[in-house]
Parts: sequence; C-alpha cells; structure tokens
Amino acid sequence: MRLKTLALAAAAAVAATPAMAQYSNDTIKIGVMNDQSGLYADLSGQGSVWAARRAVADFCKTTKCHDKIEIVFADHQNKPDIGSTTVRQWFDVDNVDVVVDVPTSSVALAVNNITKEKNKVFLVSGAAASDLTGKACTPNTVHWTYDTWALANGTGNAVVKTGGDTWFFLTADYAFGHALERDTAAVVEKSGGKVVGRVRHPFPGQDFSSFLLQAQSSKAKIIGLANAGSDTTNSIKQAAEFGIVQGGQKLAGLLVFITDVHALSLKVAQGLILTEAWYWDQTDANRAFSAEFEKANKGNKPTMVQAGVYSAVYHYLKAVHELKSDADGAAVVAKMKSMPTEDALFGKGQIRADGRKIHDMYLYEVKSPAESKGPWDYYKLRATIPAAEAFRPLDQGDCPLVKK
Repeated sequence: MRLKTLALAAAAAVAATPAMAQYSNDTIKIGVMNDQSGLYADLSGQGSVWAARRAVADFCKTTKCHDKIEIVFADHQNKPDIGSTTVRQWFDVDNVDVVVDVPTSSVALAVNNITKEKNKVFLVSGAAASDLTGKACTPNTVHWTYDTWALANGTGNAVVKTGGDTWFFLTADYAFGHALERDTAAVVEKSGGKVVGRVRHPFPGQDFSSFLLQAQSSKAKIIGLANAGSDTTNSIKQAAEFGIVQGGQKLAGLLVFITDVHALSLKVAQGLILTEAWYWDQTDANRAFSAEFEKANKGNKPTMVQAGVYSAVYHYLKAVHELKSDADGAAVVAKMKSMPTEDALFGKGQIRADGRKIHDMYLYEVKSPAESKGPWDYYKLRATIPAAEAFRPLDQGDCPLVKK
C-alpha cells in the first residue's frame, strides 16, 4: 500500500479553554484523500491539498483560530479497499475529524458508509455519483461541487436541444460511469432523444479502439463519454485517429476538466460542450485564487474540484467555529446546513437536507485556437444554469433524510 501522509500545522495559538470550545484532541484534523499519482492526480491530487491549506489560512485571517488545525493527505489509488483502510486508520488511530475530496465514486461511496458509522464528516468534491445525495445519503456527508445529475442536466439537455437526439454511451465500468450514463440517458430521453447503444470499458482504460468502433458503427449522432480524466482524453484522442468527428458524429464529454482540455490542446478539444461548477477566469476572485494556485502547482490552473475543496473546508471551519466543537460529525453537518454558504470562489449558496450543496452551474464551449487569448484561456460561456435548476429536485433523489 502506497500512502503518503503529511501533517501540516495550519494554525496554532494558545489552546482554548474547555468552556470555550471542545475539539477532539485539541485539534481540528482535516484529511484530504484523493488520487496522488494516477489518472485523477491533476484534477485533484496535491492541488486539493494546497486548496485545503489555503482555506485554513484564509479562515484564520478573519477568525481568531485559538485551536490547532492540521491537514493530512493520502493516495487512495482509485481503489475502494485502500480508501476504506485509510479512512478507518484516520478515524480510529489518527483522530481525523473530516475527510475531504475523494474522487472516484466507488471509493467515495465506501468512505460515505464509514463516515456515518464513525460519526465523522465527509465533504465530497471530487466524486460525482448523485447517489451520495440520493439513496446513499447520510447525515454526515455533504456533496459539494458537482454530481452526475447536474452534468447530465447541463450537457445532455443542451446537446439534445441542438439536434443531438441519438446517443451511444462509452462508459467507465464503475460506480461513477454507471451513474453518469444513467442520469444522462434519463435527460436525453426526457428531452425527446433516444439511446441507441452503450458499451462499458475497463477503469482505468488504455485502448479504446474496439469501443469506439462500436460507437462509430451505431451511427448515433452523439457519442457520450461517461468517463473522466485520462480515460476521457484518451477516448477523444483515439476518436480523432478514427476520424469519428470528421465522419459526422460528435463527442459529448460528460465530465471534462480544464486539465483535460489542457492535455488535449485546443486544436483537438475545440467545440466540446461541457458543464462545470467553477472556472478560473470567471471572476476577479477566481483569477486571484488561480494566480496563487498556479505559482504553487507547476503552472497549472485549478479545477472545479480543487476550488470545491477550498470552499467546502472554509464552510466546515465556519460551522465548527460556531458550534465550538468538532466531536459530533452529524451535529457539525447539521450546523453547516443551517448556515448559508458564502466564500470568495462560489459566492452564496446553501446545503439542502439531502446534503447537496446548491449553487449555479455553467455550460461552456471550448474555444478554438484562434479565439483563445493566451494560456489556459479555454472556455466561452454558453449558459448559466441557476442553482434552483442545476441539481436534482430534492424530492426526486430517494434520500431517507428528506421528509416526504
């Protein structure tokens, strides 16, 4: 097992008296768990660790941090067994209070169950499965940045409305891919489109040629890529080799990150329609955050996942500060739900009863090389999806926390 852990003293001062606050082991301990070395490392990885540290630093600029706040991190290698073992070690031995990020939905669903069992807190930024606020919802989990329903509602709906009414899905064969295919297919069919076929590829994948040939032979107008990270970029690159787009079919990247577009280049990615929760060049605050991130992260711009880690940790710290305790995870999450969310990157929002963080989502189109004004200038806004419409309606997720 390859686990990396680093304790980072983010803030420390004179310990608060028990009458003022009760923090387990006199420390608020935040565990960032994600892919540090594989196909999701660029979209989460060390960038998410940096974002968590920055959230602590910014919180302590405006709020007197009497307590000690530490950050640790680990590589789950996109494997549920490694993720589960790590989180149990964190909760049982290392006194971690909250787990953050966790891309790869199969890992996140496992962590979700353990967090409830141990009555800790789970702040999901990287994982996408909408079941985390549906049938698998718990009082201890908040799903922060995006989910498969929001992606399907944004990209799927837009593509069907512009004529892409027949679909073939190329799907990563694990919980995330299945959820993204399911949610997008439902949107396509509700919008009057038709799913003509689907194929599932190993996760992670390398050679997509046989799957792409099946998609090509289906004659579907749209090939929906229900995958992420290097699976998506490799699918798009290999589709170009087969001349699929030149042959009249179009690719819909159902989860595309700015790091994917960077890896592909504008020449290859131009014209892709995608849905994001956050973009670095959207506001002055985003640009300022991104400039600092870029200096610390090898010239990369932050993804929505990394921005979501910042936002989630910041709100968690506000709730713990108000509650004056981190001991009862469900109580902390209840406090988070009772407080409006607001920070420099995501603005104002709220957390619903099912644990879904609500904010606007954005439909973007990837620019052509001629339209781009410089490095990382990749997106043009097609539509803003209001918060009230961006996520699955509260009464449709089958979350047991939602009163009927």
